[in-house]
Amino acid sequence: MIRLVMLLLTLTLFSGCMAVPYTYTQEVEGGDVLALRTGEEQVHRGRPNAFVDGLGHYLFSLPSKLILWNWRIENHDISPETEGHLRDYLVANDLANVKVRINEYAPGGEWSRLVRNREVGGFWRYTLGVLTTVSYTIFPGRVFGGDHYNPFTNTINLYSDHASIALHEGAHAKDFAQREYKGWYAFLRMLPLVPLHQEGLATGDTLGFHYDRDEREERKDDYRVLYPAYGTYIAGEGLSAASWFGPVAYPVQLGVMAAVAIPGHIVGRIKAAGVDDESPPEESGAAHPGIEP
Repeated sequence: MIRLVMLLLTLTLFSGCMAVPYTYTQEVEGGDVLALRTGEEQVHRGRPNAFVDGLGHYLFSLPSKLILWNWRIENHDISPETEGHLRDYLVANDLANVKVRINEYAPGGEWSRLVRNREVGGFWRYTLGVLTTVSYTIFPGRVFGGDHYNPFTNTINLYSDHASIALHEGAHAKDFAQREYKGWYAFLRMLPLVPLHQEGLATGDTLGFHYDRDEREERKDDYRVLYPAYGTYIAGEGLSAASWFGPVAYPVQLGVMAAVAIPGHIVGRIKAAGVDDESPPEESGAAHPGIEP
């Protein structure tokens, strides 16, 4: 019981730090940014493949669907509405050169972006960046899922038809865009507890974005999905510590993540239930580039 209370408290304190008043970034991409090539689309979709997408949707993503209790997780069929939400977010925060791959497997493109991305120091690109891109190449998210932002290539890889998850990855891109030493910031994620901080920032930014625009249904979705997702990161920290004493079987890992996600579901649904009772946000006076009020 005490552990459950502590988990609930942790989720409330760290994953619920909504960014209010919300800060829209402008001209945040530096001179070394990996600019999109002439004529290159920022958002690119993979060609539908019923067999490959079916494997991902109906088989490999089942644990994630069950843990987060949402059938749209890693369904490999992203709607234009979800894409539109992410586009709005990137425009509003002036992130014009973040590459977005929607259910796409593009190892050639990612290796090229890794080599050309001068925003991240060469040491980090050719160590952690290479390892990350090798993993992307050998274990394609097109099959195995795993929505994520890759700071070494400045790419969002999206496999879930869920706006909260899409914006959450966009928030990671925004977070990294503001960091001068991006390689070091990526490296710090390997240290204990740092992932909780970075995930908390992305969750808070997503909530703040929807709050600032008074998008209540979207914010309810944020709470219902991002809070239990944050619980899995708490579980990941514990499993990482446990692995020092010996390997942890995959079924045990799934069981721990599912158990720790439960407090996230509880807190998230409590938060979502109170959204309609809140007053609308005050006008912040901040510009929303490219977005109609």
